[in-house]
Amino acid sequence: MTPIITSLLDTDLYKFTMWQAMLHRHPQTQSLYRFVCRTKTAFPMAELVDEVRAEIDHLCQLKFRKDELDYLASWRFMKSDFIDFLRIFQFQRDFIEVRADGEHLHIVASGPQVHVMGFEIFVLSIVNELYFRRFDQQAALTEGRRRLAAKVVRLQELAQEAKHRHPFELFDFGVRRRFSGAWQREVVQTFATQTAQWFKGTSNVLLARDLDLVPIGTMAHEYLQSYQAHGVRLRDFQSAALEDWVQEYRGDLGVALTDTVGMDAFLADFDLYFAKLFDGLRHDSGDPYQWGEKALAHYDHLRINAHTKRLVFSDGLTLDSALALYQHFADRIQCGFGIGTQLANDMGLEHINIVMKLTHANGQPVAKLSDSPGKTLCDDETYLAYLKQVFGVKN
Repeated sequence: MTPIITSLLDTDLYKFTMWQAMLHRHPQTQSLYRFVCRTKTAFPMAELVDEVRAEIDHLCQLKFRKDELDYLASWRFMKSDFIDFLRIFQFQRDFIEVRADGEHLHIVASGPQVHVMGFEIFVLSIVNELYFRRFDQQAALTEGRRRLAAKVVRLQELAQEAKHRHPFELFDFGVRRRFSGAWQREVVQTFATQTAQWFKGTSNVLLARDLDLVPIGTMAHEYLQSYQAHGVRLRDFQSAALEDWVQEYRGDLGVALTDTVGMDAFLADFDLYFAKLFDGLRHDSGDPYQWGEKALAHYDHLRINAHTKRLVFSDGLTLDSALALYQHFADRIQCGFGIGTQLANDMGLEHINIVMKLTHANGQPVAKLSDSPGKTLCDDETYLAYLKQVFGVKN
């Protein structure tokens, strides 16, 4: 059977943008990433261990091809030395461990961050696709296509409703939890051809290149979390991370992620300087309406015209919930909506919630204090309590 991953472009854009920033700013960082399945599964995940190992073995044989490097180099924010690094890059099998742990699947990637951070999305895509191969493929695809057609109709009807100042913009964020690579391609191609007025891009770099779409993404939690271990005062880690991002990209990639230690703590650091330099904010946990109102109030407090800024929503969205948020906010600020699982794996099957998160950097724990309690991930309760104390987080 064809391997699940056949190109190192088959990952999220923000992996490349964070990768370049880390290579330039903190190339010596050592890190540990751990796989976690947060939900009950239809069968023990440990059953997948041999197949996952085989897929990882293949992944570690891949290298970037010239046409892929040429595509990455065409982006104005990619630096030539980073492209040269990718030219010789290859995943090292010694840096990732895959084994059964009782009924659970144990996957840990550890080593130099610039050599292991790329594993995350590939591992999640591999595990998810292997898991869903155990179900009736034809039935799933039949139901998936029925649901996809309904979404297309729903978007086409939007032309009759869209009377707001700012247009509805939809992105595919489905790489990590897709039903399969082939299905994600079919979904993205369908939206791109049938709803081009609203479908504005994908986080999947390979699909963006192949289908001539805009690649979407800036940063993820791992980038900000890393700065908890980069030698700055813990209270200042967000400001340090944002400052390095500004210096690295100088106006490009200007959407900041807000929930590494919660929206309130983020806004305390997101002063006039950052608010003017960044184009907008991304929501990934907590109540999206409360979050959006806080963002608007913050821009108003700083006397920034919110119509010049953007809110990107990306937390477990469906098309209906995205449209509801659009109706609520779109006459006050530009909006974008990144939908993942509900675009790339809406097949009538129960989803699994799998993540592979950064848990340690430079030998010390790092953590995310999510606005959704279930998303907090840290195996060191002492550090978690300290982080909460530093940022005044109560929950």
